[in-house]
Amino acid sequence: MAALHPRGPKPSRPTAGQIGLYAFLILAALFFLLPLYTMLVTSLKTMEEIRQGRIFALPDIINFDAWKTAWSGACMGTQCLGVRIGFWNSVKITVPAVAISVFIGAINGYALSFWRPRGSNLLFGLLMAGGLIPYQIFLYPLVRLLANLSLYNSVAGVVLVHVIFGLPLVTLLFRNYFVAIPEELCKAARVDGAGFWRIFFEIMLPMSVPMVVVASIFQFTGIWNDFLIGLVFAGRDNLPMTVQLNNIVNTTMGERAYNVNMAATILTAVVPLAIYFFSGRWFLRGVAAGAVKG
Repeated sequence: MAALHPRGPKPSRPTAGQIGLYAFLILAALFFLLPLYTMLVTSLKTMEEIRQGRIFALPDIINFDAWKTAWSGACMGTQCLGVRIGFWNSVKITVPAVAISVFIGAINGYALSFWRPRGSNLLFGLLMAGGLIPYQIFLYPLVRLLANLSLYNSVAGVVLVHVIFGLPLVTLLFRNYFVAIPEELCKAARVDGAGFWRIFFEIMLPMSVPMVVVASIFQFTGIWNDFLIGLVFAGRDNLPMTVQLNNIVNTTMGERAYNVNMAATILTAVVPLAIYFFSGRWFLRGVAAGAVKG
């Protein structure tokens, strides 16, 4: 009878360490999600509900008027155009800046890993040292430089600044990734007659797709969320979404519209959140493949 009714192993009870770990993770999740929840429910309320002081209560009736106002009618000083124009300005700034910085960073990392010209170690050290210097120090010289080049207060000028400041990190990521690839692969391609660019485009770049995704995510979120560079170099007609959000929140005419401010904040943050959400698998693959190894 015992053979007919085998007893499997009893499920083990969770240990104190596991309970503590899960408790910590739940508390951490609540800590980071609570502000998002507060912003979301506030953006869906009317001002009458907000004045009642029930911060965490769900809205009595879901109302998207604040979202419509935030997108196309929120006021920045005397202009009431919402964050719509800032959104397209951020797209015009972020997309080319990410593409250019990732492409040049991939070439730098490839050259410093396999071709190693004379003084490459010194060049790499200077590049990393430049990335550690606070970029606020370079603001005034860059303003003078871009003004002399007629790029100040233009989208091209902001893109150029973001590319310059992003290259150290992107170069480091690609160099650490390419170092893990066997050097014999590059030597074999040279024996077959492939040159610098053919090896890069036909062998190295296709192998580094996970790292391209990782570098693009880092650059995209950093550039999209930037405030200072856009404020200094963009000019009044090219302000990115973050600067326009600041102007909306700090513009007060009559009653402060908290629901509109919260909706504008979520609209500003939704793009990098979506990037992380939809590319999380590629991001983890890139990190596991050597993004943080050196």
